[in-house]
Amino acid sequence: MAMRDYPWDRYRRIEETLADITPPRMVQVRQRQAMNAVEDVTARIGAVLAEPEIVAAISPGMRIAVAVGSRGIADIDLVTRETLRFLSARGAEPFIVPSMGSHGGATAPGQLQILAELGITEERMGFEIKAEMDVVPIATLDDGRRVFIAARAAEADGIVVINRVKPHTAYRGTYESGLMKMLAIGLGKQSGAAACHAQGFRNMAENVPLFGSAVLANAPVLFGVALVENARHKLCKVVTVPAERIEETEPHLLEEARREMARIRIDPIDVLVVDEIGKNHSGDGMDPNVTGSYSTPYAYGGPKVGMYVVLDVSREAHGNALGVGRADFTTRRLMEKADFDAMYMNSLTSKVPGVVKMPMILNSDRLAVCAAIRCCETDRYEDVRVVRISNSSDVEHISVSENILDEVRADPELEIIGEPAPMVFDASGRLRPR
Repeated sequence: MAMRDYPWDRYRRIEETLADITPPRMVQVRQRQAMNAVEDVTARIGAVLAEPEIVAAISPGMRIAVAVGSRGIADIDLVTRETLRFLSARGAEPFIVPSMGSHGGATAPGQLQILAELGITEERMGFEIKAEMDVVPIATLDDGRRVFIAARAAEADGIVVINRVKPHTAYRGTYESGLMKMLAIGLGKQSGAAACHAQGFRNMAENVPLFGSAVLANAPVLFGVALVENARHKLCKVVTVPAERIEETEPHLLEEARREMARIRIDPIDVLVVDEIGKNHSGDGMDPNVTGSYSTPYAYGGPKVGMYVVLDVSREAHGNALGVGRADFTTRRLMEKADFDAMYMNSLTSKVPGVVKMPMILNSDRLAVCAAIRCCETDRYEDVRVVRISNSSDVEHISVSENILDEVRADPELEIIGEPAPMVFDASGRLRPR
């Protein structure tokens, strides 16, 4: 039976059961965050590309594959365009290779669509995109595993990788999300991603440098463009790293990214309400580094949360509701949008089924919030600590339940910017925007 065909009128008993639950009054709070930022991204990328070691790596006539593709990176279209123009101005012949592993349903059209959503198209960039999913093996590890990269990249005279360096959502290691991971997984398309993920996240901290180092040793990588974002997802650092220094440089960038990233300062939280998830916000739908909603035991950090309520999936995600499995409660409207083909392909490749498990599905936002409150282990629902965020990309402004205000007042990094007010639901039970 399709979700849309389910007889939702059966939910009357659920509504009756939750009728005595009243969501708490909420207060708008601003989280003050240090905001180092690159003021002129175009000027900055031009300056770092002009460094002598980078210029010396380019020769006229070189066919250069520019690997790009991670979602949600600030100014990624601008950085990509300026990199392509720099290479062309040096006499090279650059082209774009989508480097996102199995994303986009592990298809060329799907990966082209993701790039287009990032503002990266042939028309806007002025250069070709080679999106074929073909790969070739370029190395064999000591244990017999093969290392793959995109065939188009392997055929090139040089490879440039552009990616954000940040803490990963599923494991901790010397290298997490960044240049090494793009070399190890993203550049390898579906086959390369599957090979590196084959031993699961338990061994990812060892496998990313193993596969990444093999690519550096056996493919014509020239340099990387590494990006670090601040808590508002604005670029705070743009650097170029010659291929021979990627392994030594990236760990320092990772620690800087960890210091700069956003976080929720309220801890613990009984119920965290997330207005929307989506891969434009995080590869996990909602970034566990922010929300604490880790899908593996190999990563940690963020607040301790008792119950998660996820209300919707972003328009930009096109139904890829990966991460809804980390919710305890969700809504009918989210599930009716869910693209299970895309969700399951990502989950199967990464070997993390938890991100696509089915939570309790309620007929409205109001019922989902009330169900979460009812399931908290207390007979005093007025004591339940509730926090609401728009998404994991934007936690500068959050809402907190009235019973948390004393803690807010005691934290100099938090500022109350409104008066306590009830959660407002429309006639259909949808929670109105903050």
